[in-house]
Amino acid sequence: MENNYSVEEILSAIDDLQKIKKEKKITSVNNTPKTENSIIPKDTLKLIEEAEKNKS
Repeated sequence: MENNYSVEEILSAIDDLQKIKKEKKITSVNNTPKTENSIIPKDTLKLIEEAEKNKS
C-alpha cells in the first residue's frame, strides 16, 4: 500500500495538524480552574512560579 503525495499536500497536512494542536492548547489553558491566591501562602506561590519558569 504505497501512497504518493505531493509536497503541497504534505505541507498542507502539517499546517492542519499545527492548527489543531494550537486550538487544543488554547482550550486546555482556558479550562484550567482558577484558584484564589489568598488561600495559598506567598512563599508557596513563589516556589510554584519558579518551578513553572524552570519547567519551560
